[in-house]
Amino acid sequence: MPISEKYIAIVCNPTPENEKSLRITNSIEIFLSGIDVPHKIFTTEWPEKFDEFSEVWIVGGDGTANWFVNHYSTIQLPLAIFPGGSGNDFHWMLYGDQSLEQQVENVLQCQPKMIDAGVCNEKFFLNGVGIGFDGAIVRDLLGKKKLGGKASYLLSILKQIIGYQEKSCTLQTPNETIREDCFLISVANGKRYGGGFLVAPKACVFDELLDVNIVGKVSPIKRMKYLPVIEKGEHLDLEFVKYRKTDKIIIHSSSKLHAHMDGEYFQTDYFDIDILPKRFSFLC
Repeated sequence: MPISEKYIAIVCNPTPENEKSLRITNSIEIFLSGIDVPHKIFTTEWPEKFDEFSEVWIVGGDGTANWFVNHYSTIQLPLAIFPGGSGNDFHWMLYGDQSLEQQVENVLQCQPKMIDAGVCNEKFFLNGVGIGFDGAIVRDLLGKKKLGGKASYLLSILKQIIGYQEKSCTLQTPNETIREDCFLISVANGKRYGGGFLVAPKACVFDELLDVNIVGKVSPIKRMKYLPVIEKGEHLDLEFVKYRKTDKIIIHSSSKLHAHMDGEYFQTDYFDIDILPKRFSFLC
């Protein structure tokens, strides 16, 4: 679409701890006004529909993007995400390490692409679901002021890495059933979370598959030893790791498990997870 025909809705997560998103929104406003691109900014109140707009730009982290796709689940307009949160892993998956000005310029020019989404217990996710150890980390961060990038995540890891106990789980895909005491399970659409950990290095938001990491019993010493390996995405051949690609997985346990979906905490003993091919349109 020519720039002259665009009318962009910019939605920003305005919570007090998210001043970063307001600063980025202001910078985008200055840039678009300078080149006469019609736009409208929404902060405290977002519209019920975006029918009058040509596209929607979301300013916030992974949690904001998750909230958006669950509250506007039928949206067909092209979307863009700008990194205004403490966790911006989904943004990185689409845009890499572009500067804000570079990304604005690219988003204005590029054609939309259809990306996959996941659904877990009837709720959408864009990046991934973390179960067990990862979920316990996110629970530990609830209500705390988050530091940028990996800092908050690393501090919580150090707190949880000694004491977390594996949980007995049954995992079912169309091809196999796995019963194992699991330290963590990740079901990913994107490559990374936690501010830069490449948990699913082979994942792709265009391949119509989920990437599943299953980490079995592992001693606290090995957890510490291999944390940098997981951060770099070099863990797939470790003896206590199983890595699968599938379009569906059901996970259940005899007890409720800590979990997160795009960084948003929840707890359950049953996870029914599917891939939704080409579910949302993104300018990337």
